[in-house]
Amino acid sequence: MKFRKLGNTGKELSAIGLGCMGMSFAYGPADEQESIQTLHKALDLGVNFLDTADMYANGENEKLISRVLVPNRDKIFIATKFGFRFKDGQASHSGAPGTYFDGSPEWIRKAVDLSLQRLKIDEIDLYYAHRVDPDIPVEETAGAMAELVKAGKVKYLGLSEASAESIRKAHAVHPITALQSEYSLLTRDVEGGILSVIRELGITLVPYSPLARGLFSNITEVQHFGNEDFRKSLPRYQEKYLENNRNLAAEINAFASSKGVKGTQLALAWVLNQGEDIIPIPGTKRIKYLEENIEATNLELSSSDLETIDAILKKYPDTGERYSEGSMKLVNN
Repeated sequence: MKFRKLGNTGKELSAIGLGCMGMSFAYGPADEQESIQTLHKALDLGVNFLDTADMYANGENEKLISRVLVPNRDKIFIATKFGFRFKDGQASHSGAPGTYFDGSPEWIRKAVDLSLQRLKIDEIDLYYAHRVDPDIPVEETAGAMAELVKAGKVKYLGLSEASAESIRKAHAVHPITALQSEYSLLTRDVEGGILSVIRELGITLVPYSPLARGLFSNITEVQHFGNEDFRKSLPRYQEKYLENNRNLAAEINAFASSKGVKGTQLALAWVLNQGEDIIPIPGTKRIKYLEENIEATNLELSSSDLETIDAILKKYPDTGERYSEGSMKLVNN
């Protein structure tokens, strides 16, 4: 396993982490036994960075991870997130009518204790604000998070889907160690202003959905997604964009095949090649895909490879938004 440094902490994390959301939520039926096996395999293969959030299955994902985290605490750097809440107590995705965001200091103090209880640990390594609350100054949120560090409940602080301005404001209150935002071949919002700011401040980028939610491997399978699969609500899987995205995936996969790898591995290698200060967290609940993702850390892309990828992307620009309209209102705030 290759390793990369986390911000200015001196801490070394595996070059890719493991996003655990899909083990309990959003991508079809859960299989706890398979997920536990995948978590153990990740540790065996050198992955030491696990990512979860309190909203994933309304806390059930944190409970699942605790079963592997507790007996292997010294081997695991654990990140979790707070902020999304459910009006009726029923877990759903960020754009659902019953989901809302709460970045208030009052909720932060409660949320961290609940996460610690579910994870069954005394200190969270990296604690993110899952979004920036548009109704609360980010300085207030950062101030409440800083209190958790002083209390010994949290080691490092992070933001997710924050704008360059919000990052600067929060960082002025307490050092921000990581920014978790969606970043992939198809989602490049952070390029430019946001990426420049976090590099100036020594903040690591932790891309989630670096495989564009599996689009390169499953765009032809969308008709088989179950009702519990939240990708059915995403524009990129809607009829309006299907032809464009199927053609795009086909060309990316063909180019990947010419290099002896899969399209998903090419997509992940592209993210990894964007800088040593980037630690993506591809999610999976299956050992097969975990192993494929780890293999991608060894794939070097030449300038010619990158030019070919860009040329393919330019041929199929109409990919659709990455989230529904409701969810998009909470990104880059």
